[in-house]
Amino acid sequence: MNICGIYYCDVANGPGMRTSLYVSGCTHHCPGCFNEKTWNFNYGREFTKEDADAIIESLKPAYVRGLSLLGGEPFEPVNQKELRPFLERVRAEAPGKTIWSYSGFTWEQLNDINCKRCFTVNTIDMLKLIDVLIDGRFVEAKKDLKLKFRGSSNQRIINVSESFKQGQAVLMDEYM
Repeated sequence: MNICGIYYCDVANGPGMRTSLYVSGCTHHCPGCFNEKTWNFNYGREFTKEDADAIIESLKPAYVRGLSLLGGEPFEPVNQKELRPFLERVRAEAPGKTIWSYSGFTWEQLNDINCKRCFTVNTIDMLKLIDVLIDGRFVEAKKDLKLKFRGSSNQRIINVSESFKQGQAVLMDEYM
């Protein structure tokens, strides 16, 4: 998996101070995407053990609330293969930190075993490792700069654990 950046002390991609990991590769190609260069799976550089170590170390201070995954597309199958074990490590070594992930795929697509574009043997396990999913493609006609933590009004901020309990997407009203 390639990454195009790691941003420490990020306050734009989730509540509080966070570390944000931008992965490379996205097949959505949303018109108006703010990060078009990340569509290329070969953009940036390889994600290394040293990167993983540095991210986990960055999560340890009490003032850091958690990790945010962006892209590119974290739920592209090739990215899931590497992100799932990394997220397991984050959970083990940085307990109490929240994990947010952005995805152009919807909650329903990610939970559909027949959705070959995104569903893999890693998808459900990866979803269960994150706390919040911001789902849905960016839609330029629905762009709204006043929205918290999302670019267009069709995107949802989903409480993952509650969604699994209720069997449907449960929105986090405080951010909507």
